[in-house]
Amino acid sequence: MILSRDVVLRPPAKSDAESIARACADPRVSRFLPTLPVPYTRDDALAYLGMAEQAWRDGGASFAIADAETDEWLGNIGLKPLDARGNGEVGYLVAPWAQGRGVATAATRALTEWVFALGVRRVELLADVENLASQRVALAAGFQREGVRRSAEARRDGSRADLVAFARLYGEPGERVEPFLPALPGGSLSDGVVRLRPLGPGDADDYHTLENLPDVVRYSVPPQGPDRARAERLCREAGAHWLAGERVELTIREAATDAFAGHIQLTSIVPVLCQAMTGYSLLPAFRGRGLTTRAVDLLVGWAFEHTPLARIVAGTSPGNHASHRVLERAGFTRDRLVRGLLPGPDGTRLDDLQWYRLRE
Repeated sequence: MILSRDVVLRPPAKSDAESIARACADPRVSRFLPTLPVPYTRDDALAYLGMAEQAWRDGGASFAIADAETDEWLGNIGLKPLDARGNGEVGYLVAPWAQGRGVATAATRALTEWVFALGVRRVELLADVENLASQRVALAAGFQREGVRRSAEARRDGSRADLVAFARLYGEPGERVEPFLPALPGGSLSDGVVRLRPLGPGDADDYHTLENLPDVVRYSVPPQGPDRARAERLCREAGAHWLAGERVELTIREAATDAFAGHIQLTSIVPVLCQAMTGYSLLPAFRGRGLTTRAVDLLVGWAFEHTPLARIVAGTSPGNHASHRVLERAGFTRDRLVRGLLPGPDGTRLDDLQWYRLRE
């Protein structure tokens, strides 16, 4: 048994079977656990209890996560048998009714400390690229993001999922890893006219249509719209890129109707310079109403208030006068014209008129 302030890790018991079955039958749990039977029954839970005992005989470990006061079953957590290099890997599930309480973080931290006490020097945690909750748990438990293992796991629908790899080393303090780019307060930004909401898998159709409009492609770098597969992939992975501090991808929406109006981003993020680049595009039906200016001002205001970013830049075509007006109204200053900086069609090179806005 492993004790922590918030949870207890104890051997799974037959009395947990009903709770395990109820939790594993929930799509919120089974979505990222492709090996779980669907539908999941009490018999499956009993079979799991047998596998949990076998895990110990195979050199791993399996615990139930229980409430520290009531002993109520809240989830499962385990350690796979050490790999050939002596490294461990943690995996867990938490019941839907226990999520949002820090249960997974507390259990992961407690198990990791226990594993280190056994002499293991490296513990890994892998999360589906779309499983942002698990990625946040890894960071909160002191794990460092190390990269992405492409197409590393089969999904239930037969596709392959990328896995984001995290690890914690023996001797590291295990303090919460704060993302360079925090989440939006309340999940979105709005001034009452426009709303900025994180780009996600459900936006793939609108995003694909927008980014392939001829006048949007004309000013893209390179001047080529994404195909359907690439658009879907960007929308699926946008949250993971945000957590990694690599980019911010947002939809621009009409606040009154929540209709998709466009897209805005922060990219080319350089933490050591506290600098990022913004770019944006809008559907024709929403142009001419100042929505893009509002979106840029909202995004830059959030960046300056909630992140270390102190300089936001933008690049425009010298002939894109509409974009120039957006930036001027959003408080940007014209910087310089860089000749032949950008790739153009058919091997040509295009000039880039650059802008900047500084934290006040």
